[in-house]
Amino acid sequence: MKNSFKKILLLVLTFLLVIGTSACGLPGLADTQGSKANIRITALTTTESQIVANIVAQLIEHETPYQTTIINNLGSAPMQHQALIRHDADIQAAAYDGGELTANLLLPPIKNAKQANLTVRRQVKKRWDQTYLPSYGFANNYAFMVRKSDQDKYHLQQISDLKRVANKFSFGVASEWVNAPGVGYPAFQTAYGMTFAKAHPMNIGLVYAALKSGKMDVILGYSTDAALIATNFTCLKTTNTFFRPTTAGC
Repeated sequence: MKNSFKKILLLVLTFLLVIGTSACGLPGLADTQGSKANIRITALTTTESQIVANIVAQLIEHETPYQTTIINNLGSAPMQHQALIRHDADIQAAAYDGGELTANLLLPPIKNAKQANLTVRRQVKKRWDQTYLPSYGFANNYAFMVRKSDQDKYHLQQISDLKRVANKFSFGVASEWVNAPGVGYPAFQTAYGMTFAKAHPMNIGLVYAALKSGKMDVILGYSTDAALIATNFTCLKTTNTFFRPTTAGC
């Protein structure tokens, strides 16, 4: 936690060094008419993004004379991207390499994490003159989750084990993933050779409740989500290069 805090502080201070030399070029800072400049920070609908946005906002207000506004509950990576492009925002609090690659840059997915990060960093600078700052130090990977009771009943340890029960399992997944080019459901079906009885696209915030209530049998969530602690869910391991490796329990 201490190291993560330091990385976040470094990110904010790095940003402040940038605006200290080019404040007139930042929307929201030029036309303040003597009042404190306001820095606008975007956040997704996810708890993780909102927490990070609030940490960044509080650090800026504590360490500098600037005020902040959080542009909250944006529904996708492209919405955050467009807010920056249109000069409706100044900082994107959290960006994810996978989303930036496929949704914003419209590039093929890259499995190697370091290569993906470097590609995004270079391309956003080249295309939009944006600075992609250092990582916070956590990786929010996709993770297949089942109830612990079903894991024990069907002996599910790896994603590939789902093939035995896929024809009777309902699958809950975030809407934006279903047709994501190269990394979505069609690509998953090809890579793993399985199709679930029914795939239900939904808001990512609803998949955990659907699994807990029994409306879904398996969901695709994120490896850093607090639902893994608050519920009796289990992450399935992966040995397939389609997803980055995760361990049981994420």
